Amino acid sequence: MSRAVFFRQSGWMMFSAVLSGGMMMLVHFLSKKIPDTEYATLGALLSMAMLVPAAPLQMVFAQQTAAALALGRTGPLTGLIRRAWLALTGVWVVFALVLLVLQPTLVAQWKLSNPASLWAAAVVVLGGLWTPLFMGVLQGQQNFLWLGWGAIVNGVARISLAALFVLVLGGWAAGIMTGAALAGLLLVGIGIWQSHALWSAPAEPVETRGLLRQAVPLLLGFGACQFLFSADTMFVKAWFPDDTAPYVAAGTMSRALMWLVLPLASVMFPKLVQSAVRQEKTDVMGLTLAGTAILGFGGLAGLWLLGPYLIPIVFPKDFVVPAMKILPWYAGAMIPLSLANVLVNDLLARARFAIVPWLVVITVGYGVALQFNHGSFVAVLQTLGLACSVLFGICAWFRWGWRMRHKAGEPRV
Repeated sequence: MSRAVFFRQSGWMMFSAVLSGGMMMLVHFLSKKIPDTEYATLGALLSMAMLVPAAPLQMVFAQQTAAALALGRTGPLTGLIRRAWLALTGVWVVFALVLLVLQPTLVAQWKLSNPASLWAAAVVVLGGLWTPLFMGVLQGQQNFLWLGWGAIVNGVARISLAALFVLVLGGWAAGIMTGAALAGLLLVGIGIWQSHALWSAPAEPVETRGLLRQAVPLLLGFGACQFLFSADTMFVKAWFPDDTAPYVAAGTMSRALMWLVLPLASVMFPKLVQSAVRQEKTDVMGLTLAGTAILGFGGLAGLWLLGPYLIPIVFPKDFVVPAMKILPWYAGAMIPLSLANVLVNDLLARARFAIVPWLVVITVGYGVALQFNHGSFVAVLQTLGLACSVLFGICAWFRWGWRMRHKAGEPRV
């Protein structure tokens, strides 16, 4: 029965991810209606928003929610949600003040035609800070029904509003970012509505030290994965300011591989947390890893074969040749990253935080290596692929090597 539930929930989350991802992919059809420089600007702004540690934050709140429900202690969780909501809002206020100071520099460096695009991106960042709080609570509750519906609503709203701003009102990158901002706030609204039973309940004090002992490793570990997933476009925009658009196109299609398989790990994580708290055995990690490998390699083959036909459907035809030169490298780097993501979820769900310093070292090493090896798009992606492969290798060693060094009496989950 647990396997049936896992596959049903995973199937729904994959369906919602594909549908919402398809809606968001439609946004890139609008690249044909705006100048290439504006599309490159859009990629840089979206990458800036993606650097918000949304995935790490969501996993922290998913872990805290799943553990609290497993133990039947929701009072401290209520206090955590309220304090975190206030703190994240304060972080955004500081970010907005810094953005105000840096606005002239960013407008000049990124060659922004409309400074309003920066502030639309700032609202996207606000949604990116609030969303993981409430979506993490839903994930920890295993409320995958509304987690999936939220993703679908977000995707439909994003393409609808972006099309309105670009095709009707004549906006470019700023219009698309405004659509993304409003859609993100709508998603936050769904999360607030569905989690109100927890954040509106009577609160109890939060044990800060215990929370930090769990939250900091989760933030660092999942933050490392997110940096590898999203940071390259911002670097490329700075190094190749006039030629980034085809790179953004290849990255959009390659990251679709991750969006296809990420739902498996999102379903797995709260189940592993509860299993660890209750000291129960489960085979959900093996199922997730196998599914991720099958879907990932299948998607990779599909991109290699169908890329020349898919690119002109979504992007301008002159993107085909430059994008296909780098698409195999880009998509290839996503495979070890997606597999490593499953192992990172598994290790951190069971509080095996010894992996975290290694994740940080790999991420720092990747950033340093890029400074010395960015002569071409292929060089950037080779560096990314190597970092992701090393990440997977170390995660695999910690996952299975740890078992060989398993201490007698420690519960195996």
